[in-house]
Amino acid sequence: MKKRCYAATAFAFAVCFLSTVTSLHAADHLVFEPAEGKANGKHIVLISGDEEYRTEESCPMLGKILSQTHGFKCTVLFAIDKETGGINPYQIDNIPGTEALNDADLMILATRWRVLPDDQLDPILKFINAGKPIIAYRTATHAFKSGHYGDYDWANFGINVVGENWHSHHGKHKVEGGRAVIVEDNANHPILNDVADIYTPSDIYGVVHLDESAATVLLRGMVIQHLDPAAPPVDAKNDPMMPLAWLKPYEAPSGKTGQCVATTAGAAVDFRSEDLRRLIVNASYFLTGMDVPKSADVSFIDPYVPSFYGFETGKLYRQRDLRVEEFDLGSSATVFTPKGTFAPVAN
Repeated sequence: MKKRCYAATAFAFAVCFLSTVTSLHAADHLVFEPAEGKANGKHIVLISGDEEYRTEESCPMLGKILSQTHGFKCTVLFAIDKETGGINPYQIDNIPGTEALNDADLMILATRWRVLPDDQLDPILKFINAGKPIIAYRTATHAFKSGHYGDYDWANFGINVVGENWHSHHGKHKVEGGRAVIVEDNANHPILNDVADIYTPSDIYGVVHLDESAATVLLRGMVIQHLDPAAPPVDAKNDPMMPLAWLKPYEAPSGKTGQCVATTAGAAVDFRSEDLRRLIVNASYFLTGMDVPKSADVSFIDPYVPSFYGFETGKLYRQRDLRVEEFDLGSSATVFTPKGTFAPVAN
């Protein structure tokens, strides 16, 4: 009789253990609670999902810094393959977990031409209609491809909220890099605290629709001749220099007004730049109504060796079988480095 009880207990434990393992490996988002003793009471939701610039690498890295060093609770969302449950940015219609925005104080958006279902757009629209603050980087100028859920013009989210839609590669893609130049009139803005030297292996975007009379342009982007921070400028492309980072108000359909900090920098490899990471951290403090540190610590929490940017395929992501838990605290993942590019290294 005892043997049967032991066997039944062992079987029940095995089922419970397997269920737990399955649930762990079915994770579709990450939550980074603040490090002990550092909680500031603010919640940030970071939304990745682009096929080119590896936001599945950069968003968790930023979430770790913001939570473990600066006390923000951070939720990180991913484009999830509906069949495999793995991360796949080519699944443009699925980012589970957007309901985390319901109690968020700040959204950091880094998606590219998503076509999300109504139930996933609904929390985003409510967040916008509440006039809550947004940080948008790189492809968030064209965060959504289409849709009219809630009578909102999702295809023009970029120009209406961020200040620009997708326009052009002003610098030659994968050939000409970028350097940030501080706008002298705004050099003392707290978002620029201890931000001085940003180099981006990604090129400078063309920005032509931003209303600079309404926006506060913080940085301009100098096009340089090579993917080398010491490369000379491309004079013909730097007169005038394109806006690289700015702060602007946006008007929600509800009539409320929010604020957006945007930068067209933001490939995963760009964030090897300490000052680019600091720009995001400073903006997070500023937009949530907190005092911005004079020199925010933006040291990596886990090793960060980002993939170079470039288009791959959804099939390749399935073969890679990239899992959300690979980016959890104590873990670090590099997706892959496309052929024909240099292999970046961490600072």
